[in-house]
Amino acid sequence: MIPFYWLIALAAFIIIEIITLGLTTIWFAGGSLVAFLLALFNVPIPVQVIVFLIVSIMLLVLTRPVIERKLNTSRTKTNVNSIIGREGRVTETIDNFTQTGIVIINGLEWTARSSSDNIIPVGSKIIVDEVKGVKVFVSLI
Repeated sequence: MIPFYWLIALAAFIIIEIITLGLTTIWFAGGSLVAFLLALFNVPIPVQVIVFLIVSIMLLVLTRPVIERKLNTSRTKTNVNSIIGREGRVTETIDNFTQTGIVIINGLEWTARSSSDNIIPVGSKIIVDEVKGVKVFVSLI
């Protein structure tokens, strides 16, 4: 009767994986399959559970990073760092203390901060020193 429970667990993990498509439960399906095979040979239940956990964790830790790299090849890279060194113009005064500042670089508007903590007035010509998240750190030319 115990092998039947492992088959149910295996089917449930596979169904959940099909629904989510996020590589979330496939590792536990592998563990269930191994535990099912052990149950067919009348291995004690505690050993089946321990092997299920060990195999599931090993599959998760050892194979998930490799498989995710293979599957996530379609991510679009933004090349945001390509604006480092580009010149732009300040459209809102850059003041790190009040956390204000906007610049135009290559026709795009960016939230800006001063690299040197200096206040940079509107109309100033700047150069991009660094990009952190959605903010550019700039200095006067």
